[in-house]
Amino acid sequence: MSEPKGGRSAQLKHTGLRPGWTTGACATAATTAAYTALLTGEFPDPVTITLPRGQTPAFALAAEELAAGHAMAAVVKDAGDDPDVTHGALIRATVRLLPPGSGVVFRAGEGVGTITLPGLPLPVGEPAINPVPRQMMRDHVALVAGRHGAAGDVEVTVSVDHGAEIARSTWNPRLGILGGLSILGTTGIVVPYSCSAWIDSIRRGVDVARAGGRTHVAGCTGSTSEKTVMTEYGLPEDALLDMGDFAGAVLKYVRRHPVDRLTICGGFAKLSKLAAGHLDLHSARSQVNKPFLAELAREGGASEVLAAEVEEANTGLAALQLCTAAGVPLGNLVASRARDEALSVLRGAPVTVDVICIDRAGHVVGRSEPAGP
Repeated sequence: MSEPKGGRSAQLKHTGLRPGWTTGACATAATTAAYTALLTGEFPDPVTITLPRGQTPAFALAAEELAAGHAMAAVVKDAGDDPDVTHGALIRATVRLLPPGSGVVFRAGEGVGTITLPGLPLPVGEPAINPVPRQMMRDHVALVAGRHGAAGDVEVTVSVDHGAEIARSTWNPRLGILGGLSILGTTGIVVPYSCSAWIDSIRRGVDVARAGGRTHVAGCTGSTSEKTVMTEYGLPEDALLDMGDFAGAVLKYVRRHPVDRLTICGGFAKLSKLAAGHLDLHSARSQVNKPFLAELAREGGASEVLAAEVEEANTGLAALQLCTAAGVPLGNLVASRARDEALSVLRGAPVTVDVICIDRAGHVVGRSEPAGP
């Protein structure tokens, strides 16, 4: 296989940092092993799974238990070189058979949180197991069931040893996710972030794109926004910059090394931070400014009642949902303000900028018109 010349893969290789596995990937591996043992009496160890982008990592089992009616397997999370608070956590999946037609039912075990407030990608009352990890587990349950002639109707209880304690170091309590951690991940891979290494990789990405004659590049906050940009504009991989949280790094380097057009694409909440003037979008260093969103909503025609609801919303997504229901184009307003902030950082460099805001599923929820100096 040829070496990646640009895009996310090349950036990661350039940092020299070792990637790791998300809690969702670990829970999927544990679920696969437990369900296999429940059907066959034997735990596969190591257990191999397929991630959304086709990688096939193998996970060693740290614990296993087979009893009448259920099986449990556990995997230790390896976050690679990322300073992740869940690195080393023991993630367990307990699988029980259910009556035919039940499908796959998810439960929050000890150390996994429960959703208690609106504005997250799961309904109130659901276990904090995000949509992509759920789909990964469903897919692997179906694969195991198909291999062994089973129906695939199971209850999967995911737990994390000491998860409630670890969660106190996360934003879960403030978001109304109570009782423990969230099971997360859209690719199954933890991309490690060292600020200096990642910013250097962004610069390399711009250099590679320019050297390849690319006149339109896109700064993306993650894999979902990359897919959106590829769908919207058909950009090749070497025109994609994985900027993560470092919007300022992209803008400052493009200011000195211009391209004709820069698209910035990311989650609505993250880009609302850029709209409010933050260049580092990491949750530890900048927060969603809901009074700012309320003011934008007023500019878009929101009533004082709606603006007050936006200001009190649990998350940026909840604020967006409130405005969408009322016909207030908060997504477009955020995208336009973020574009204007980007142009101010570019300081007249000959670059046309547009911004696309997406939700967690990758649906476009706001966009700006292209504008330049």
